[in-house]
Amino acid sequence: MANAAIALSLSPEAGLSRYLSEIRKFPMLAKDEEFMLAKRWREHEDREAAEKLVTSHLRLVAKIAMGYRGYGLPIAEVISEGNVGLMQAVKKFDPDKGFRLATYAMWWIRASIQEYILRSWSLVKMGTTAAQKKLFFNLRRMKSQMQALEEGDLHPDQVETIATKLGVTDDEVISMNRRLAGPDASLNAPLRGGEGDSEWQDWLADDTAQDQETELAESDEFGARMTLLQEAMGELNERERHIIEERRLSDEPKTLEELAEVYGVSRERIRQIEVRAFEKLQSAMKKAAAEKGLIPVE
Repeated sequence: MANAAIALSLSPEAGLSRYLSEIRKFPMLAKDEEFMLAKRWREHEDREAAEKLVTSHLRLVAKIAMGYRGYGLPIAEVISEGNVGLMQAVKKFDPDKGFRLATYAMWWIRASIQEYILRSWSLVKMGTTAAQKKLFFNLRRMKSQMQALEEGDLHPDQVETIATKLGVTDDEVISMNRRLAGPDASLNAPLRGGEGDSEWQDWLADDTAQDQETELAESDEFGARMTLLQEAMGELNERERHIIEERRLSDEPKTLEELAEVYGVSRERIRQIEVRAFEKLQSAMKKAAAEKGLIPVE
């Protein structure tokens, strides 16, 4: 896939406001159109088809990237890294599995952004194990819940609580907290790439937001897990796939009532279908993982 062609002449570094305005002009794809474009790319390496798949999802990247404004990095660069993840998703997407590209791509987008953040923060000396990534992406959220956002060392009780919940040592919590509270990462520091007089603390993650970072940080086998999910989704029928996508894989999950209205059934019926579909998904992923040697066969 030619990155230059797919990225077109657009670059968020060239002007964020203009970039966001321009990407809104690309039309969203209908399900059938998306399927045919994906088939053309997968079977014939049609670059024009791949370009349409990418450009139609640039708004998704921007939306996800905005959730990472609290790390003091230029948002334009975060978006650019997310676009790299999107292109990887398009390259690997298999439309025959039966679900939409956005569902598959959002995981690759988040993974690419998070890897960029980790590289930018130079965590090599501190290690980049799954637990340490989890600590990095969740420390500020947990401090906020404890109302411990002031600079300086945490109270020993707070350190112990965070370490226990995140599965790391007390020393790792203390070290990470000091690094995040250092001169270059002060909560009152101007936000690079931000607008006006914004400060870093203005963009702290919403405590009520779904904690997708934790899920990704815990996985050292990201690509393998996404492949398993994609294959397992193929075991569901169209209605089950749609309900799982809307209830468990969407950035903005739909309510049981909304889906009940779509299918003309009761709220309880949608709940039953969701539970059954999720069980099928878990079983299919576990079976595939065992066959691939990723987990022991019981």
